[in-house]
Amino acid sequence: MERKGPLMKERTVETAVASLQWFIFLLANSIVLPIVVGQVYHLSVDQIAELLQRTFLVVGISSLLSGWIGHRLPIADGPAGIWLGIFVLMGEMAAAGHSHPFQVLQLLEGGMLVAGGVLLVIGAMGLMNYMLELFTPLVTGVYLILLSLQLSGVFLKGMIGVGDSGGEIKAGHVLVSFIVFILVFILSVWGRGFFKSYAVLIGILLGWLTFIMLNGFEQKAPAVSSVVSFPKFFAWGWPKLDAGMAVSAVLVAFVLISNIIASVAAMQQVVDRQEESGRLNRAGIISGVNNLLSSLFSSVGVVPLSISAGFVRMTGQSRMKPYMIGCVLLIVSSFLPAVYQALALLPGPIAYAAMLVTFTQMLGIGLNSILKSPLDERRLTIVGMSLSLGTAIMFLPQSVFQGLPAIVQYVVSNGIMIGMLLALLLEHIWRPEGKQFSRKEKKPFFR
Repeated sequence: MERKGPLMKERTVETAVASLQWFIFLLANSIVLPIVVGQVYHLSVDQIAELLQRTFLVVGISSLLSGWIGHRLPIADGPAGIWLGIFVLMGEMAAAGHSHPFQVLQLLEGGMLVAGGVLLVIGAMGLMNYMLELFTPLVTGVYLILLSLQLSGVFLKGMIGVGDSGGEIKAGHVLVSFIVFILVFILSVWGRGFFKSYAVLIGILLGWLTFIMLNGFEQKAPAVSSVVSFPKFFAWGWPKLDAGMAVSAVLVAFVLISNIIASVAAMQQVVDRQEESGRLNRAGIISGVNNLLSSLFSSVGVVPLSISAGFVRMTGQSRMKPYMIGCVLLIVSSFLPAVYQALALLPGPIAYAAMLVTFTQMLGIGLNSILKSPLDERRLTIVGMSLSLGTAIMFLPQSVFQGLPAIVQYVVSNGIMIGMLLALLLEHIWRPEGKQFSRKEKKPFFR
């Protein structure tokens, strides 16, 4: 009995610190994309703050629902990279065509409703296991690698301050961000005990303090007019839909399915947890609900983040309790203007640097998925063509696609979508000699 008290206290402290780290991980993955969207659509500071508030709420609720009812794994939800690509592309198209930003944002609300409905129907009909037949380890591996390559570039630009102040590199940002990157990397690889488990939290907190010491407070939070604030429904206006957005939303839904499968598969490689029947179908249903919530609260569509597997592998934090508490903390913070406006002041370079380390883990998981089977000539060709074409499209300027019909633009300008679709088609059209695909061959990927 004498030992029980100290042990319980130690466990409580461990849970509290782990919950805080999950909260900051959720927060760090939620801050960047709304700010990017705000800049693309020329939103005011107050409108960006409100978008952050709604994003915190949606990410908190969606992550909680997914961990509680959906896949039941510690996989954080966050704004989807594929949705960000659509948001940015349509924002640039709107600027070129002199359309009002909110008209485009209303179309995106409608697109998220369609994508959410598709995911909901596929999950409810029990078709996610059939999707598992389509999205083999090779396809999901290609997807993870392309996503890592594209977002790693975004993160590196954020670390060095490109995009701010006319694209000039800020020496203070570069210094602090690379200190954080190196610190998190060293702690996650060679650290032990507390320092290894909480590498991301330590890196962000020390980096934030160092950033303030070197650069001062570069931003001031908007004045807080109330203690509690409730997010608005359909803040961009009532949803709208056209043929181009409807087609794009269906394709996005299938990309999100690939992301769901890849995220669950990656996490099951990291955590030693018994496989549950119906996990993918539940994940599909909840992901559909979460995209409907994204439309309702006018935020960027969310998806289970594959990067969570890298975070859990790096920190060793796979328990569900701290994860759920972190989700609740994010939900509560979305109702407190003083909290979310202050949290929005987290320097972007610090968040970018900490996240880039975990993306190296996700890239490795993608490679591991591809290498689950021997790389014969067929598989090497599929991987090479998919990665080459998908990466090449990422380097093309958006102006190249402006002369194409809207429906075509949404698809061909997205390197991740094109690379994944090419891998998907070749994997199932070009069958290995003397072999037929069967569920038995794919199932080990999810053990």
